[in-house]
Amino acid sequence: MAMEMDQKLFVKLKNSLPPELFERSEARFLLSVARGCGLCIAAAYIAAKFIPASIGWWALPLWVLYAVVQGTFGFGVWVLAHECGHGSFSKNNLLNDLLGYPLHTILLVPYFSWQYSHSIHHSRTNHVHEGESFVPPIYGDGHEKFRSKWRRVLGDDAFSVVHNLLYISIGWPIYLFGGKSGGRDRGDTNHFVPGDFNKLFPRNWWAKIWASTAGILTVVGTVMYLSTQYGYCRMFGLYWAPYLITNVWLVVYTYLHHTDPNTPHYDSNSWNYTKGALSTIERNYPDFINWLHFGIGNTHVVHHLFSTLPHYNAVQARQILEPMYKEVYRVDKRPIWQAMHENAYQCVSVREDPKAKGSWKYTSASSSDE
Repeated sequence: MAMEMDQKLFVKLKNSLPPELFERSEARFLLSVARGCGLCIAAAYIAAKFIPASIGWWALPLWVLYAVVQGTFGFGVWVLAHECGHGSFSKNNLLNDLLGYPLHTILLVPYFSWQYSHSIHHSRTNHVHEGESFVPPIYGDGHEKFRSKWRRVLGDDAFSVVHNLLYISIGWPIYLFGGKSGGRDRGDTNHFVPGDFNKLFPRNWWAKIWASTAGILTVVGTVMYLSTQYGYCRMFGLYWAPYLITNVWLVVYTYLHHTDPNTPHYDSNSWNYTKGALSTIERNYPDFINWLHFGIGNTHVVHHLFSTLPHYNAVQARQILEPMYKEVYRVDKRPIWQAMHENAYQCVSVREDPKAKGSWKYTSASSSDE
C-alpha cells in the first residue's frame, strides 16, 4: 500500500528523530559563521594584496578564479543568513534577526523581505497556484507557449543552454524586482517597495521591508564609494564578480531542489504541508561543496520538513529518515550539470494528472501542437 502523505506521516517523521536534533546551539552556529566569514575575508585579503588591480591578460584569469572561489565561499554565508531567517540560530527571534540581517544585507539580499517570501515558499511548497519561487508554468498558459515556441526553434540542447544561462544570470534579480517565477496568485511583486499594489507583503511588514531596502542601499552606496577610492575595476573584481557567482549557486540550488520530471505539484484539492515538503529533491553535490554550503543541497528534504532544525544536525537527520522512508524521500543521483540540462527541456510546464485530481505533473509537451 502506498504511504499516505498527510499529517500523520509528518508526525511519524518527526517522532523518528531524536529530540536533541531539534535543539539549537548558538555557540555551534557562531562557529559556522566564523568559518564561513573567515574563508571570505581570507580570500578577499589574498586577492586585494596579490592580484594586480589592472585587468591585464595574465591577471584576468586570477580575478575569474577569485570570483568563483569567493562566490562559492559567499554562498555558505548566504545559507547561514537564510537559517537565521528560519530561526535556526537561536530560540530568540531578535538574535536571529541581529545576525541574519547583516549577513544577508552584505550579500544584497533584503533580509526581512526575503524572510517573509521564503516563509510562503516553505508553507506552500509545490502548490501550483499559491507557491512562491520556481512556480512552474501551467500547460496552455502564455509562459508555457513562449517556452515551447523557443524550444521548438532551438532544439532541446540549445534551448537548455539558453534557459539555464538566463536563469543563473538574471533569474534572482528579476524575482526580487518583479516576482517572476513567484506565486501566480500574487502577480507581479517587489521585494524592495511595499504598498497596496504589492500583494506579497501584509501592511504590518512594511516597516521591515523598508528596513531591508535601506540596508541594501547602504551596502550599494558603500561599494560605490569604495570604487571611487580604489578603482571601479578593482571593486568589480573584489565584490561584484563574486556576488554574481553567489547568485549562480542560489539559483542552481533552488531550481534543482524543486524541479524534476518525476516531482509532482498540487492544487488546493490535494495539497498539504507534508506533500509539499516531500516534493523537495536532494541532489548529488560533491562533499567539499556540501561542507562549504553547510549541507543545504544534500539535506533539503529535512530542511523543508523541519525548517528550524539547525544545519549541524541535518545530516544525522537525513541518515535516519532516508532509509526509513525510501518510498517518499526524494534523492536524485544524477550529476548536477546533467540534471540542469535535462530538466530545462523536460520540465517545460505542469499539467493536471487525469488519473489523480489535484496532482500536477511536469510535461515537455507543447499546447500549440494540439
